[in-house]
Amino acid sequence: MKYTDNAINIITAKTYKGIGRAWIVKNLKGNESTDTIVSLLNGNSKEDYLITLDDFEYEKNKIINQIEAFGESCDGIVAIGDKSFPKYRGNVKESERPIFLFYKGDINLLDIENHNITVIGLLNPDEAIEIREKKIVAEIVNKGVAIVSGLAFGCDSIAHRQALIGGKTIAVLPSPLNSIMPAKNKSLAFEIVEDGGLLITEYYDEHKSAMDLSSRYKDRDRLQALFCDTIILAASYAQDSATRWKITDQKLDSGARLAMGFAKEYNIPRAVMYDQNIDLNNPMFDLNRQLISEQNVTILTQKNLQEIIDKIKTKDKRSNSNIAYQKDLFS
Repeated sequence: MKYTDNAINIITAKTYKGIGRAWIVKNLKGNESTDTIVSLLNGNSKEDYLITLDDFEYEKNKIINQIEAFGESCDGIVAIGDKSFPKYRGNVKESERPIFLFYKGDINLLDIENHNITVIGLLNPDEAIEIREKKIVAEIVNKGVAIVSGLAFGCDSIAHRQALIGGKTIAVLPSPLNSIMPAKNKSLAFEIVEDGGLLITEYYDEHKSAMDLSSRYKDRDRLQALFCDTIILAASYAQDSATRWKITDQKLDSGARLAMGFAKEYNIPRAVMYDQNIDLNNPMFDLNRQLISEQNVTILTQKNLQEIIDKIKTKDKRSNSNIAYQKDLFS
């Protein structure tokens, strides 16, 4: 497993009370000495004791032992200050910037010079949605652009599997690499790596509660926005879909809503698959309709998708307009 002393220092610093991403970003540029880090922690952490060098080294060794136990499930760790730490896209506040990543596969796929499009959606798409999503993903990978998604069931899995047909894909996980979630997609995760793709996560330990797991899914959704040049929503229920359609036996809201929200906040171009002629009364497109109602929405055809890809390849990211798919190749 590849990692630097700097990466372990960053991870260790974050384990102390009151130390989060924003503090790390403000105070550590990477490769500071242990003495410097401990001194900074003593001036800012909320621990009720004075942190010594021995304390820090003890915590550091605990983390090293924990991650070394991953074995072949993790290829390495990168953190701020490391030369290989990838640059995120968009405008991001300090508390939401990634500070370290665990990875399996080709970490270079996250490079700012790479061309990545995130494709996400609901857990239970119907066959028509699946067919349309596959067409979009096939068109994207045929142009040499990698697909990012969250390894969830439904639209995420469709995106990953289609991308594996001649392309590369990146899966962002809410779990450590030695405990893939969802477990039923473990074989898909292996296939992604075997085909030259990438798995990434910010976590090296198991979640401690349902609330902790929910927070980790939110972090996963944030990374899906941060490491792409455009994000596409295939289909998704909205937050109020269950109430609107009087569906009481299942939770309909999905992480896609959060990912699209993060993309808006970060000024990452957003897209949604939608055809008013066939999707108007389909609750699976509730979120799509809500996004279309926002300003600066562009109706996308096959030609427009090519223009989006061309912009990504020339790194023209000045346009942050939202895009909606109408009936064409993708209907």
